[in-house]
Amino acid sequence: MNQSTPTHTNSHANTHISADIEDNGIATITLNQPDIHNAFDEILIAQLTQTLKRFDADPAVKVLILKAAGKSFSAGADLNWMKKMADYSRSENYRDSLLLAELMSTLYQMNCPTIAAVQGAAFGGGVGLVACCDIAIASERAIFCLSEVKLGLIPAVISPYVVKAIGERASKRYFVTAERFDATRAYELGLISEVVEVNELNANVNAIAERIINNGPEAVKFAKGIINDVVNKDIDAPLRSMTAHRIADVRASKQGVEGVSAFLEKRKPNWTEE
Repeated sequence: MNQSTPTHTNSHANTHISADIEDNGIATITLNQPDIHNAFDEILIAQLTQTLKRFDADPAVKVLILKAAGKSFSAGADLNWMKKMADYSRSENYRDSLLLAELMSTLYQMNCPTIAAVQGAAFGGGVGLVACCDIAIASERAIFCLSEVKLGLIPAVISPYVVKAIGERASKRYFVTAERFDATRAYELGLISEVVEVNELNANVNAIAERIINNGPEAVKFAKGIINDVVNKDIDAPLRSMTAHRIADVRASKQGVEGVSAFLEKRKPNWTEE
């Protein structure tokens, strides 16, 4: 952050993650088990889901950064957790998988923009987290792998988000080969938005977050929300009508009026004005 960034106003620490919100509306969640490469277990899944839901319900949060401590972003499933799952019944496995599915859905459907800062390896479910974020910036050292088939498993719960991110064709390769690919290849596939040098990762992520918070808070959320409503839809009369209604609503909103007025009057908008 630059020197003008306000100090943290709220901070929470859990066993597996840490989370904070700054005065300017930038929230950060850090996967915080570097000794096991931030691998998934039922505790991490529960804590991360709960924290995402709390941030999503907080109007002060304007953008969310998801990052990780240590060398790895996330190694996917924790070995001890996998050992326990091996003794689960099918119904127990189904219930357990639904919790992971809820985590991915919660992250994907966040109202505010989300940014993944990928400093190192992202395997299995770690790739899912990256795919669920709106923007993903990776260091040049990051590597990726959809490794499930090596264990006789499949990337099922994360598949809707990964396929949406990298496409059907690439998914057909990487789901079944379990081969590793680097950050440059991840960028070519569309999984990553940008590849940067290791020591520039945080600065680049923070710069994007600050660009976002300088825009109209309501407009940012509406702009993100409209994407899922128009993607892969026929450009027909109902769609044209829906988009016209959306812009009409935003133009007539308090923040819409304030933004246009500020532009015409050559001043900074007061987004907090009611």
